Amino acid sequence: MSFVNDVIARVKEKNPAEPEFHQAVEEVMESLEPTIEKHPEFVKAGIYDRIVEPDRTILFRVPWMDDKGNVHVNKGFRVQFNNAIGPYKGGLRFHPSVNLGIIKFLGFEQIFKNSLTTLPMGGGKGGSDFDPKGKSDNEVMRFCQAFMRELFRYVGPDVDVPAGGIGVGGREIGFLYGDYKKLRNEHTGVLTGKGIEWGGSLIRPQATGYGSVYFAAEMLQVKGESMEGKTALVSGSGNVAQYTVEKLLNLGAKPVTVSDSSGYIYDEEGIDRDKLAFVMDLKNIRRGRIKEYVTEYKNAVYTPIDSSRDYNPLWNHKADLAFPSATQNEINEKDAQNLVNNGIKAVSEGANMPTTPEGVKVFMDNNIMYGLGKAANAGGVSVSGLEMSQNSMRLSWSSEEVDNRLKGIMQSIHKAAYETSESYGHPGNYPMGANIAGFLKVAKSMLAYGIV
Repeated sequence: MSFVNDVIARVKEKNPAEPEFHQAVEEVMESLEPTIEKHPEFVKAGIYDRIVEPDRTILFRVPWMDDKGNVHVNKGFRVQFNNAIGPYKGGLRFHPSVNLGIIKFLGFEQIFKNSLTTLPMGGGKGGSDFDPKGKSDNEVMRFCQAFMRELFRYVGPDVDVPAGGIGVGGREIGFLYGDYKKLRNEHTGVLTGKGIEWGGSLIRPQATGYGSVYFAAEMLQVKGESMEGKTALVSGSGNVAQYTVEKLLNLGAKPVTVSDSSGYIYDEEGIDRDKLAFVMDLKNIRRGRIKEYVTEYKNAVYTPIDSSRDYNPLWNHKADLAFPSATQNEINEKDAQNLVNNGIKAVSEGANMPTTPEGVKVFMDNNIMYGLGKAANAGGVSVSGLEMSQNSMRLSWSSEEVDNRLKGIMQSIHKAAYETSESYGHPGNYPMGANIAGFLKVAKSMLAYGIV
């Protein structure tokens, strides 16, 4: 058994029943195998075993009262994974599926993603199994206040800076920040994704989607191609998907799909700006289901989710580009093969780990340009880092300045991933290049600190 396999085996033994965390560790560690021979000092210092173990894992009870006076209890999590290069940084997720293994997988991925951004941020993640769907604003407020009454002990602008995520949008960040400000009696940049009126950054809601499109554009440029005229499949219909569609339109591409947990729509004519505005109103204001799209635009086709299928038909349309922007493991081996068969050229992941290992292998075996999540969707945390910078300087940059900085960061991430893949003898292997580039910065910092 190789050294890397030994590390993976120890992780699985010490962390049973956490399949998402196992998957994330396996994917990263297999990519890092070439670093072992080049950097024996990392092995001697135990860097590989230390980097897969969180600095601390915080679990807490969150009791809250609904509008009828009933008391509910949810689980709260914050995993502070690694702060070798800066304060812990990573989002919060409020969703019934949240458990410790998912939070650890997300926090582990965040280490390398944040390292790639060129900004001084460590890796962390948090959340709760609370479901904001179907709750009133007052219920969400009471939950967020109860959540922050515990979390505030462990976060701060130089310690740990959470952000939003699935189930945690502007409304939730406002409630969380309001309670933090009350508890600590200070106005400071402890959360990102704040409203622009009270310390937020322009372009933050757009950043993950915009960034994934910028990354795809960089991959295409290596091959001498551009976004112009390309057909794109996009999953999801939240912030990431919406702004992926917007930036695709800005660069001359034609997005044709969006989805939610009930199903997806396929609009062969393309989702133009008016149709995108309808989707934004539907999902952000009315909080409706994506199937309503076809009542407004008759030429589109709605397909409900069918759990008996072993593939997702969203990924079975003719297209040049794919932007999985919904959730983890949404593209399996069969989906990946369908994308290849339908002429896909590049995949840029807006979601975290949306492709299974088997799906990734299909992409790599077929020489598909594959922008893995920790590189392609790093735009969100990059602008969160820019929000931290603006808070520290008591400044607010224009949309143009933030967008230009975001584009520059995504170009830097692509360059680091591509050049690292070249230097290790696998040009264009973005998973290997991104993982190694992100790892080296953190590992060298850990080595410098000694055994801590």
